[in-house]
Amino acid sequence: MNKLEQELTQKLEILLKQTALSISDQQKNKLVQLVLLLNKWNKAYNLTSVRDPMEMLIKHILDSVVVSPYLQGDLFIDVGTGPGLPGLPLAIINPDKNFVLLDSLGKRISFIRNAVRELELSNVVPVLSRVEEYIPDHKFDGILSRAFASLKDMTDWCHHLPNEKGLFYALKGVYQQEEVMDMGNNFQVIDVIKLHVPELIGERHLVKVKKM
Repeated sequence: MNKLEQELTQKLEILLKQTALSISDQQKNKLVQLVLLLNKWNKAYNLTSVRDPMEMLIKHILDSVVVSPYLQGDLFIDVGTGPGLPGLPLAIINPDKNFVLLDSLGKRISFIRNAVRELELSNVVPVLSRVEEYIPDHKFDGILSRAFASLKDMTDWCHHLPNEKGLFYALKGVYQQEEVMDMGNNFQVIDVIKLHVPELIGERHLVKVKKM
């Protein structure tokens, strides 16, 4: 184990102790390996504006995994996943759930394919597509997004993805009531959960939306 890997492992332990999550050593190791991969690929492919691997642990890994306790169902799609966030960290700690990771940029999907191979994740399917053009074989229990501009865009572009019980899970910074007003009448916010991300400056919320 090199020095960076050691430091990341120790830091991850400290961060996870401040959450209610119970994650196995093998899963912790994969989360660290994911940061190392992201750090390595980022130099050439510019996948994220976060450059420091220690910061990636907080802003990418913890920020993704804190959503885990709120996921209902088995089949999820992460739309506009970028370099696999929150999908890859969630897939690592939820081996019993399946995740489709969708993005329209080839270099991001190349990174995800590589990560899936290196981390031996059998529950992730990377898809290169624009979300409005993606026609899945199965509808989803949950539609996740961390990068969509607004709840209106998310529900407009992804309305064809949830099954009848399916929910939208929007990972947001500050919760803005105006965004809810902009959504069509076919959608309803059923829960707004304030998330605690250790050592992250700024607010984080999970907004759960149901199609009526």
